[in-house]
Amino acid sequence: MGITARGIGLLGAAVLLLGVGFRFGYPELTLLGAAAGTAVAVALVAAARRPRLLVSRQADPDRVARGEPAAMTLTVHNAGRVRAVSMVATDRCGDLPVPVPVLRLRAGADTTVSYAVPTSRRGVVPVGPLRVTRRDPLGLVVLARSYGGVVPVWVHPRIHPLRAVPTGAGRSLDGRVDAVPHGSITFDSLREYVVGDELRRVHWRTSARVGELMVRENVDTSLPRIVVLVDNRAVAHPDRVRGVAESFESACEAAASVVTAAVREDLPVVLLFVAAEEAGAGGAASGADGADEPDGSGTGPTGPLDRLAAVTLTGEGTLEAAAARLRRDRLGDTLVVLTGPGAAEDLGHLGALRRAYPSVVVGIFGAAQPTPPDAAGLVVIDAADGAAFAAEWDGVRRW
Repeated sequence: MGITARGIGLLGAAVLLLGVGFRFGYPELTLLGAAAGTAVAVALVAAARRPRLLVSRQADPDRVARGEPAAMTLTVHNAGRVRAVSMVATDRCGDLPVPVPVLRLRAGADTTVSYAVPTSRRGVVPVGPLRVTRRDPLGLVVLARSYGGVVPVWVHPRIHPLRAVPTGAGRSLDGRVDAVPHGSITFDSLREYVVGDELRRVHWRTSARVGELMVRENVDTSLPRIVVLVDNRAVAHPDRVRGVAESFESACEAAASVVTAAVREDLPVVLLFVAAEEAGAGGAASGADGADEPDGSGTGPTGPLDRLAAVTLTGEGTLEAAAARLRRDRLGDTLVVLTGPGAAEDLGHLGALRRAYPSVVVGIFGAAQPTPPDAAGLVVIDAADGAAFAAEWDGVRRW
């Protein structure tokens, strides 16, 4: 609650009139001072009356890719019994104020306003709360209250389609390793039945066609598991354009593309960041092993795309410490590291991971000079943005 300049002037005049009236015995001045003081007191009571407003929001949709349209529909219901007079409301959409027409909203009536949510940048756009300002009829006192909560709109990084995905490996007791597209027990070929084969492996349809028993041969393959490491250190992305590190935005787009491609192929994928996320940002994301999917619902982060929308640059963490954790945990067999030009000198720490991860691919975004071929023995993709990374990724065959 605050008193306007008009209210302060009237209150000062009331004190002055009352003092002069009592001091010099002028009842007229005393009466005017009392009237002015009473007006301020009535204004305080009128502005302090809390209107009963019910606020509901509906985001359509609440999760979008960067650049896609999103809208917020706000409904305000006056649940009071008397008319709310001189009431002004403003909603908050990110850093932008949005006026809401609630002036003289009748009892039991609703007002609805829809407006576009800015999605030009990746991130989480907080919408709300509704800020309602009440003034007394004379404009002496102003009181602001908040109604409703904050509804986030998740702006995900753009996803660029990837055709190539890492393959698994077929292993035998003699050490042979073959590339296979997917893991688990996979059909390989048919052969003639020999004494001792299990009847449940007989392929009856083929046996009836050729006139002799045929048995299925399967190959036991390992399921490829992808680990995506996003470098969210500020030192790795030193260049800024209007305060935005475009190399980091490109790294997030590349991470979203790899994660989405892996989930589409029903492959396990883990999303990690060099610097630890804030509390509540969610755990590792995975697809085929039953963890979070990239298209969740709700108000909190429910999948890897939500985490990529919420992640920001930080001054904490080192690539050396992240590499040590990866080497200790051995989370998969294909490691994808996405970083910026500021991490070019730290690639040696990633080269030490080749024993723990058979395939290590490093994406560097925004580098002024191309990375030397086979730097630290790694497969390095120099890309200007996420789209260029997707094109180069499909050309990589060294899984």
